Amino acid sequence: MLIVVGGMIGLGKSSVAEILGKHFKSDVFYESVEGNPILPLFYSSDEEEVLKNRYPFLLQLYFLNTRFKSIKEALVNDNNVLDRSIYEDWYFAKKNKDLGRISDLEMSIYEDLLDNMLEELEELPKKAPDIMVYLKGSFETVLKRIALRGREFEIDESLKDYYYFLWKDYDDWVKNCYKASDVLVIDMDKMDVVNREEDRIRLIELVEAKLKEVRQAE
Repeated sequence: MLIVVGGMIGLGKSSVAEILGKHFKSDVFYESVEGNPILPLFYSSDEEEVLKNRYPFLLQLYFLNTRFKSIKEALVNDNNVLDRSIYEDWYFAKKNKDLGRISDLEMSIYEDLLDNMLEELEELPKKAPDIMVYLKGSFETVLKRIALRGREFEIDESLKDYYYFLWKDYDDWVKNCYKASDVLVIDMDKMDVVNREEDRIRLIELVEAKLKEVRQAE
């Protein structure tokens, strides 16, 4: 079993991954935020500094590298949960390219590297996740959860437009571009898995039902 937990920044991927990891007694591969040397610079620098130092490109390369390491480990062994995955990284790179923060040349290099990595995954015993648990939510919920999380570099008011730009096309990307596995959509406007036990139980029930559906279809 390999579960990928995906979704917009702040919607609770790490919390959901932790809950599923405990339930399925599996390892959890968390997104590399702590100790990431580029992430605070990406969020706290002004636009001129961001572009001058190519932080968006460097950040996407950093995430791609760490995510590739995680997914290689996860695909070799049974029962693993990934807090976001290599499949979503392209979406963030593309959105930064649309903003002019990643150049055409940088995007070309990034996509060549990503394609090369995905080809390597074909050699592993397991090729892709069983399901993606996609956390969906309104923009208001996204902002509320980011504020509650309290990472200082994420809560500057000037980032609101950037968050909206990422958020507005995320559902469409999952629906029309993500092809690696079946998707289970969880409405985070209605679910609070951190503070409500009944929501944690419901989350597990939905995931177990989706896994059963996928296995029966194989």
